[in-house]
Amino acid sequence: MTSITATLAAAAGRRRAVRSGVGATRPGLAWAVPATVFFTLFAIVPLILVAVLSFTGWNGIGSPKWIGLSNWTALWHDPVMLKSLWLSALLTTLGVVIQTPISILLGVWAAGHQRNRAVLSAIYFVPLLLSVTAVSVLWRALLDPNFGIPSDAGWLFGNGNLLGTQSGSIGVLAFVGAWQWTPLHTLIYQGGARAVPQVLYQAAAVDGAGTVRQFFHITLPQLRNTIITSMVLMVVGGLTTFDTVLILTQGGPGTDTTISAYYMYQQGFLSFDFGGASAIALVLVVVATLISLIMVRLTGYDRMNSTAEGL
Repeated sequence: MTSITATLAAAAGRRRAVRSGVGATRPGLAWAVPATVFFTLFAIVPLILVAVLSFTGWNGIGSPKWIGLSNWTALWHDPVMLKSLWLSALLTTLGVVIQTPISILLGVWAAGHQRNRAVLSAIYFVPLLLSVTAVSVLWRALLDPNFGIPSDAGWLFGNGNLLGTQSGSIGVLAFVGAWQWTPLHTLIYQGGARAVPQVLYQAAAVDGAGTVRQFFHITLPQLRNTIITSMVLMVVGGLTTFDTVLILTQGGPGTDTTISAYYMYQQGFLSFDFGGASAIALVLVVVATLISLIMVRLTGYDRMNSTAEGL
């Protein structure tokens, strides 16, 4: 009995040491050099150049001309820019609202041991393997009012021109985005669900808790940090969506789906106003960063001390 007690005490001591970092060897700073150099060259330096360019007038030819705050003043009074921010926020919100519950349910299901689960999961993850361009071209063909699905299902789609109205276009963009990116977040939740200790479910089953109660009282609380991570990715991805809008709607009808990222493209590569486009890009970077930081701060994600899911 004494030897068993001593063994358990030693094991507990080792666990405490690992959790507190005692005896752990920290990697040297040299390991961070490649990633730091890469991030500096391809993120920090371009961001600085864009910030400088936002105070200049440049059409892509010759040298940029310093014009001070003119681009920012014009941007502040530009109704299309203000509308594009609203549309970006709307599409991002729709993405989070649609994808989060579906991803959680599918991720928790995929983490189980159901029959044919692996095969069905592999099929479901196929959209994730396709490029955004390929997915957009696919759905543009499928939703064509003359030759696509709407032409044979007028009872459901009316005149079939889903991309001819603002509500229809926004609905299509939200659907196509969810169709492609829900599998990614499902994969994230699948990993998080598998990290939940099984002993919690076993104890709940002993106490008489069913599957639904276990999901709401064990799985969801344990997935808190995973939910935060997934939502941050959704927000950043939603604010920077570009390819789908370019191929499906081109900002139309009119400017009804001209989100900020697409408006930046229009200003830079169609109007050749690279200074104004740089100002829009900087606004997107600042907005996405602020929203991410606020989400992390309000949810307490930055105060997480444990590597165990939900602790």
